[in-house]
Amino acid sequence: MTKFVLTLASILLWTVVNSQTVVGKWKTIDDETGKAKSIVEVTIVDGKLYGKIIQLLDEKDGGKDKVCTACPGDRKGKKIVGMTIISGLDKDGSNWEADDAILDPKNGKIYDCTVWLDGNNKDILHVRGYIGFFYRTQDWHRVK
Repeated sequence: MTKFVLTLASILLWTVVNSQTVVGKWKTIDDETGKAKSIVEVTIVDGKLYGKIIQLLDEKDGGKDKVCTACPGDRKGKKIVGMTIISGLDKDGSNWEADDAILDPKNGKIYDCTVWLDGNNKDILHVRGYIGFFYRTQDWHRVK
């Protein structure tokens, strides 16, 4: 009985801690169309935040084999699945942010980026890409 209670307590604690962090898998939602686009896995490596596309949800236009024709540099012509699109964000209070840190594979442009959890709902991640005062914000949903 004690093992059962300890196991249950561990699972509950893990669930609470995991739901309060940006780390995990997130379903991206296009802010223009409202459609789900991909699953991005967000990780922290050496204190920096990274996000990699692990699945495209729209199988049209090449699906998992779709390449980024508009991407700059060494990303050009590479598969979008497996591509790191968020790179090296630093923690600043409750936000993560960095300049030139998020790639839009649709147009190949790289933007400054800020991400933060919704204050009321830790299952929503706000992702903002911006240049100067011009920005777009997407709400990503935690994949459970």
